[in-house]
Amino acid sequence: MSYIFGVSLPNQNQNLFYKSDIAFSLYSLVVVTSPRGLEIGKILTLPKEIDDDSSFESIERLADDDDLMIFKRNKEDCALIFKEVQAITDENDLGMRIASCEYTLDRSKLIISYFAENRVDFRDLLKILASKYRCRIDLRQIGARDKAKMVGGLGSCGLALCCSTFLNTFDGITIHMAKNQMLTLNIPKLSGQCGKLMCCLNFENDIYTEERKNFPKVGSKIKHNDNIYKIVSFNILTKIIRLESKDNVIFLPLDQVKNELITSDNEHETI
Repeated sequence: MSYIFGVSLPNQNQNLFYKSDIAFSLYSLVVVTSPRGLEIGKILTLPKEIDDDSSFESIERLADDDDLMIFKRNKEDCALIFKEVQAITDENDLGMRIASCEYTLDRSKLIISYFAENRVDFRDLLKILASKYRCRIDLRQIGARDKAKMVGGLGSCGLALCCSTFLNTFDGITIHMAKNQMLTLNIPKLSGQCGKLMCCLNFENDIYTEERKNFPKVGSKIKHNDNIYKIVSFNILTKIIRLESKDNVIFLPLDQVKNELITSDNEHETI
């Protein structure tokens, strides 16, 4: 019998799953082979029994004191390398901002993440870094959202950024989501620390899409107190609809508007 575990790895957007014959405890530090190389990860799920499945990589071992000492030394060295690499890129005018530098546990690979507005030709840079640090160099360009996840910060809500706490993947966020939720299209206010549209626009978008089906379309007309009004907007949460006529603006509840809605068959008056 084997067990499967979800393992969190440094600066990666999602957990990876590994198997082991040992039922490791929650939050144990383990050594695993990830797509980047040998790394230390943290177990974030309770062990789940499975039939032996070769599709999952095996956990190498529980991280011991030597592993943790190497990990700490690698992290300290990478703090210095970070400054050195940024200085080298500045000297060569490559337009790169270094986001992070990480060694794999065995120091066989140096992973450098960077942010750049344009595509960078870093072939010469690779040669410089490989000769300086004498290991395989992996340069990875990241987007603004990935950079915000690494750096962290506070959102407009006052809480820690969603991307740096619980979001593992970044879904496409569009201005249509803001329109769907009838938000004021003020781009600076709708943007997060990364400068892109806030990820939280996606959280309730499906609910708003479903709830909108219960509302008449904007531009529909109703007859109220012998006057014709046009629907100009509505609040999905309060179910209050704003209506305008030539001379007046009123607010009515959804149920009343539905009862007074003019259909295409009997519409004979215009605003």
